[in-house]
Amino acid sequence: MNNAITYDLIAALPEIFVLCMAMVVLLVSLFLSARTLYVSYILTQVTLLGAAFITVSTHIPAVGYAFNGMFVDDPLSDILKLMIYLGTSMVLVYSRSYIALRGMYRGEFFALVLFAMLGMMIMVSGQHFLTLYMGLELLSLCLYSLVALDRDNPRSTEAAMKYFVLGALASGMLLYGMSMIYGATGALELSQINAALFNGMADRSVLILGLVFVVAGVAFKLGAVPFQMWLPDVYHGAPTAVTLLVGSVPKFAAFAFVIRLLIQGLQVLTVDWQGMLIVMAVLSISIGNITAIAQTNLKRMLAYSTISHIGFLLFGFLSGSMNGYISSMFYISAYVLMTLGGFGMILLLSRKGFEAENLDDFKGLNQRSPWYAFLMLLLMFSMAGVPPTLGFYAKFTVLQAALQAGFVSLVIFAVLMAAVGAFYYLRIVKLMYFDEPQDHAPITPSPDMALVLGINGMAILILGLMPQRLMELCAYAIAHSLQ
Repeated sequence: MNNAITYDLIAALPEIFVLCMAMVVLLVSLFLSARTLYVSYILTQVTLLGAAFITVSTHIPAVGYAFNGMFVDDPLSDILKLMIYLGTSMVLVYSRSYIALRGMYRGEFFALVLFAMLGMMIMVSGQHFLTLYMGLELLSLCLYSLVALDRDNPRSTEAAMKYFVLGALASGMLLYGMSMIYGATGALELSQINAALFNGMADRSVLILGLVFVVAGVAFKLGAVPFQMWLPDVYHGAPTAVTLLVGSVPKFAAFAFVIRLLIQGLQVLTVDWQGMLIVMAVLSISIGNITAIAQTNLKRMLAYSTISHIGFLLFGFLSGSMNGYISSMFYISAYVLMTLGGFGMILLLSRKGFEAENLDDFKGLNQRSPWYAFLMLLLMFSMAGVPPTLGFYAKFTVLQAALQAGFVSLVIFAVLMAAVGAFYYLRIVKLMYFDEPQDHAPITPSPDMALVLGINGMAILILGLMPQRLMELCAYAIAHSLQ
């Protein structure tokens, strides 16, 4: 018994550490003056570093279950957690100056970010309906609060209300679907559900209805059509620092959520959820790309871009193969890196009383700063899928997986829509290099932001030229976890 308790605590040690440090950050911030608020930022970054150290130290290339099968510790969860730490750290570096100029540099901002990250970590390691749902709700509630953190901004408050109402509806649908699957199989643990389905012990009609609600709930969290209506308004209305968080790191948790639910728990129903994913993928790619063309606000354009990227991500899942799941993990890693860089550029050009969120704000950027114009060019090329950037290889891998699964017509459609989507990305490149600047204010980032943004942009190019290491990491995580 003692050995079991010890293993449970070791398996969940990163989560326990982050939980304790989030409360420390919240308490310490109460005693900090305006001049010493940077201590909260430093403590948060130390928390991420400590959690990464614990995760690496306790890593083994095997699957272990803790808390009576409710929690799983495997290579997939460890690698995704490390990616979450890195992404969250980059979010904080990019956001620091922005939130300081807008009165949001407070302890509750950093505490909410840590609690949101804790929810992602629980989702990544969830092996039970209750664990997955608890992690999802913890993440969602923190994001609702962060979107509304700028209380004097009516646009932020409106975005938070929309996000909360639609998010609550999606959570209800997900919970209802889970309850129906529980009623059909008599199990809440994913491995037991899979075993019950494999042995034909479930009522199929109830099961399929439950599956529909579960897929709908998952699609909302991903932002896939027809559950994408919250994305543009939340991206546009939230403070850009919060939009950066909402649009990037939680996608790792959403990816893990799909893997745990659909692949590990409901793999026997692959044919059933495959059809739903096909419809969502086609609609997401087409609506996302076509609607993005009409946008003049960069944050809204990136929101519709996200919808189309989710469509490409689903191509890996709907292939129903190990190669497809590896490709999807590679794609989500590339997407998060591109999104961090894209919103990082918006934060770079923003200053007190000015939000650089319109396309015109990027006019003539090459004349103001050739280096940052080049980084933005790499990011836009990557999002468009132009070789030799990371985005091209990411799109190539998921489409190759779908092609191997026999979805030839879908792949042709996706390639055509990617060509359509390239227009609105290349439009930004044209504005930066061929138009006269409307704003001549100097670009003065903090040294840490300049360094991280430069590394982020160059990583898009280097990983595009040499994607093998990242692909091997994704293959290791999937192959050693989906047994």
